[in-house]
Amino acid sequence: MATTVQGIDSFRDLVGQHLGYSEWHRIDQDQVNLFADATGDHQWIHVDPERAKSGPFGTAIAHGYLTLSLAPVFLGEVLVVEGISMGVNYGCNKVRFPAPVPVGSKLRLGASVAGVEDVSGGVQVVLDLTLDTEGSTKPSCVAQVVYRYYR
Repeated sequence: MATTVQGIDSFRDLVGQHLGYSEWHRIDQDQVNLFADATGDHQWIHVDPERAKSGPFGTAIAHGYLTLSLAPVFLGEVLVVEGISMGVNYGCNKVRFPAPVPVGSKLRLGASVAGVEDVSGGVQVVLDLTLDTEGSTKPSCVAQVVYRYYR
């Protein structure tokens, strides 16, 4: 169940709070191949499942940046912002990929509000995100992302 924020002033009440988790989403080879085509990153550990079996991970893995690129999609299941004119992704403060996402595994996002500050016409919200692969003891991606929401 998503946390719903009514207007930008409501963000201040959420600082330090965990917002919840997205559903689990399966990462399949077609998705990885499409990402490889879009980015030009056709490294064999991503797009050659047969060769990847003898590689360092024992299977094909999703690109780290594919994992990160899913964060805004999964975040929509965790956070709904209403009563604004616009929201934009402003960037990342820090991103790490501690563990791989094997193709065929399931991934989910958890989010918490790290900080809120005023900007002209709105607020800047810093979110701590964790993308977990089902069954893994380490997160697959940890990121601190920055969004701006305007009145």
